[in-house]
Amino acid sequence: MRDVTKAQLTVGLLAYFATIWDLALNRTYTNVPYAIGVIVLQLVLLLILSYVIIALLEWVKVFDLKTNAILTLFVLVTLNLLTTLHIP
Repeated sequence: MRDVTKAQLTVGLLAYFATIWDLALNRTYTNVPYAIGVIVLQLVLLLILSYVIIALLEWVKVFDLKTNAILTLFVLVTLNLLTTLHIP
C-alpha cells in the first residue's frame, strides 16, 4: 500500500473518531437505525473528504506528506465540528 493511501485512510479514521463522540454520546436520538445511518454516513464522507484533500495537496506539492496529513486532519475536524454546532 502506498504511503499516500495509508495517510488518507489514517487521517479519515482519526477525523472520524475525533468527531464522532458528540454524536455517539448525544442521547437525543431515539431512532436507533437513524443514528446508525448517520454514524456510517459520517464515516464514509470523512474518508472521501480525506482522500480528496490529500490527493489535491499532493498534486500541488507545496508541503510534504506529513504536513499535508496534519492540515487535512485539522480541516476535517474543524469542518465537522462547525457543521455539528447547534447555533440558533
